[in-house]
Amino acid sequence: MTAHENHRGTGRERRSGSGPGPHAGTGPQPLFGDGAELHVAEEPEFRPGTTSERGHGHAHGGTVTGQHRRALAAVMAGSALIAVAEVIGVVITGSLVLLADAAHMAADVAGTGLSLLAAYFAGRPATARRTFGYARAEILAAMANSVLLLGMAAFIVVEAIRRLMSPPAVESRLLIVFGVIALAVNAGSLVLLRRGQKESLNVRGAFLEVGSDALGAMAVIVTGIVITFTGFTRADPIASLAVGLLILPRTWRLLREVLDVLLEASPRGMDLSEVRRHMTSLNGVRDVHDLHAWTITSGLPVLSAHVVVDPGVITDGSCAAMLDRLQECLRGHFDVEHSTFQLEPAGHSAHERPMHE
Repeated sequence: MTAHENHRGTGRERRSGSGPGPHAGTGPQPLFGDGAELHVAEEPEFRPGTTSERGHGHAHGGTVTGQHRRALAAVMAGSALIAVAEVIGVVITGSLVLLADAAHMAADVAGTGLSLLAAYFAGRPATARRTFGYARAEILAAMANSVLLLGMAAFIVVEAIRRLMSPPAVESRLLIVFGVIALAVNAGSLVLLRRGQKESLNVRGAFLEVGSDALGAMAVIVTGIVITFTGFTRADPIASLAVGLLILPRTWRLLREVLDVLLEASPRGMDLSEVRRHMTSLNGVRDVHDLHAWTITSGLPVLSAHVVVDPGVITDGSCAAMLDRLQECLRGHFDVEHSTFQLEPAGHSAHERPMHE
């Protein structure tokens, strides 16, 4: 990681923050890594109430999902093969649970394809217009994934209810064969995504989808066994209904996390009252207001704040040292690598219109 440099402008604004980096300490999930060494250059005159930022040139690419592209591609290929095989199996067996699993696999292929597309766009460099690049594309893809799953679950439930009233005949032995093949592929996909799902919201979405598919494959196997040995054909729509209902809670959790990001809620695991307490405990800091924290994409929380400091911090030219201490505080305690602070004297907030305290 490169060293921080001062942005020595002649205008009123200079910013203080750093680009995304590895984590240090506990904070919002997923975690980052260790911070970079800071080098403070000589400070030009700093005016009260101005903004200051120090960083890596705002290179916001290289998101967490991008690190797992190969795994996502392998999962997509496996899901596509199983979906095609199960569609053929539906024609042969007439099973709804196999149709449900095939449709769910198809949704996985589309969802994972969106994830890969988002990872590609997220790796593109930032521009003057899109200052965080396309990192938020990952969140949009996760939203599409969750909507696809919700629609699929609704379809399965409705069709299962219809078939409960009039169950068709099912080729149960072939149903077992297709179920075993699908379960084997799903198990391999879960292994490939196991590590990435702890780091990326988008990979977690793919992991949950494959997990639901594995449950669907088990339901296919059990349904085939029950029909083979008992002749109870209503086992097919019952199992389909169970698959549909199992999808809903996991999908809702994913959708809720995506909405939190889009609505710019505070990062998961970050308590702003604790952030304020840590910042105001630093020598020279009197108060913190207009404190905002949000998430750009998985692994990229950001924060901004107005920091009221002692007069000596401004008059003695200690602004750079104060900015360093504030950033080290956030990096060490909350894993926030990108932060923007406005240093100001007491009373300056009277001229502002804050969104909140």
